[in-house]
Amino acid sequence: MTEAWRHRWEDLYAARAPEAVSWFQDTPASSLALIEHTGAGPEAAILDVGGGASRLVDHLLDRGYRDVTVLDVAETALVRAQERLGTRAADVGWIRADITEATLERRYDVWHDRAVFHFLVDDADRAAYRARLRAALHPGGHAIVATFALGGPKACSGLPVIRYSPEGLTAALGPGLVL
Repeated sequence: MTEAWRHRWEDLYAARAPEAVSWFQDTPASSLALIEHTGAGPEAAILDVGGGASRLVDHLLDRGYRDVTVLDVAETALVRAQERLGTRAADVGWIRADITEATLERRYDVWHDRAVFHFLVDDADRAAYRARLRAALHPGGHAIVATFALGGPKACSGLPVIRYSPEGLTAALGPGLVL
């Protein structure tokens, strides 16, 4: 990824309210259901990759999860989420980083990504993502990675994406993960 990548997302969040972006969800029901399906309890360490200004963190805190970290390339998005959470923001870990370059200093039980992997159109970026996923996920942990399906759009927010079948996504994430 490049510095231009970070600036693109910074500019987007500076220009629009989080509720005004096409991917906004007041209640991220699918993500919440998938996280609950893993069986991860309130003590589970959850990393929301590309979480930015998403409301997933609000709902996880509301459900009693106590170890939630949000990672995003855009500081503006993270600040908006922190402002929305008010004093509860102190209960969340915040990492401003590009996941392809991030140094994650701990392991997580759940890796959640609803919005990043499909933007990684470069082989080197996907390899860097996979390396960080493997290093940061506890053995036996769960990776939830959402992308556009094969019939989905070829671009999002003016950027090209890679579309995946379930099997293609499993292959793209590499060996050791089970669908």
